Amino acid sequence: MTKTTNLTYSPVPDRDGLEARFGVRVASMLGERAQSAAPDISERLRFAREQALMRGQAARRQEQLISAPAAVVVGRGRSATLANHLGWWVKLGSAMPLALLVLGLVGIAHVHEKAQIAAVAEVDAALLSDDLPPAAYTDPGFAEYLKTNRE
Repeated sequence: MTKTTNLTYSPVPDRDGLEARFGVRVASMLGERAQSAAPDISERLRFAREQALMRGQAARRQEQLISAPAAVVVGRGRSATLANHLGWWVKLGSAMPLALLVLGLVGIAHVHEKAQIAAVAEVDAALLSDDLPPAAYTDPGFAEYLKTNRE
């Protein structure tokens, strides 16, 4: 048993198409009438067209500024970047934590190096001020002996 349905098709007028056709008709009528108009009227019409074009361009620029997204995250491989033309203050502010981190690591390395130099200087001073046989200098546990002897 097959059931058939009757579908009726009612075409819905295409609003954009209707507007486009209306615009073409109006433009053609205005073009015909402008050719037969007086010179002062055609000059005023030309000036009005130029003004309308400038206002339309300004409105489109304003709309682009308003509708532009603040930041768009774009995925590229394993990382994500902000696809936005940021000002140089924002870029500087973004790079500042990285610069501070690098400076901190350099400072830590410097302090660690100074501590190592001080420890070696202490061992050298102990070696030079103590009466020891020369064989003690080649002994691998000698530094440990100095540390335990001072404590």
